[in-house]
Amino acid sequence: MLLRVLLLGLGLLEAFRPRRVVDFWVNLATDGDATPRRWVYTVARVEGVLLVLWAVRRGRGSD
Repeated sequence: MLLRVLLLGLGLLEAFRPRRVVDFWVNLATDGDATPRRWVYTVARVEGVLLVLWAVRRGRGSD
């Protein structure tokens, strides 16, 4: 259940603030001189929506 809550939070953050999330991970993985392409933010937003849908569907199961 804790994993589901964490992924729900990450999914919401990615769905509504994809630039902030992607920039955080890019700066963490590189020296800060890398610039992601524009489509990366769209993919992050889609990933966030999918994470939220997964967490909501799993939440309706038997707990």
